[in-house]
Amino acid sequence: MRRSGEHAVWRRSGSHSEEYEAARRGFLLGKMVYERRRELGLSQVELAARAGMTQPQLSRLEGGGVTPTIPLLERLAAALEVDLVIDFQPHAAA
Repeated sequence: MRRSGEHAVWRRSGSHSEEYEAARRGFLLGKMVYERRRELGLSQVELAARAGMTQPQLSRLEGGGVTPTIPLLERLAAALEVDLVIDFQPHAAA
């Protein structure tokens, strides 16, 4: 039950910093896709067709609103004429 004056969003389970990091990663990925698409002179429709997706799906991805699967990232990398690099790195020393 919500206490008086408490907003429902404030009671969400999980860490706000985790949610922020997920949103930040989505935004950065979308920005990279957008910038590379523009470098290639492609419209969203053209890139979407190359990547086997729809223009609305690409728009949501560029806006940071979706978490893409690895197969989608592979198709996007091919369509954008770039290498997909997924890497694990040790945490930085504190």
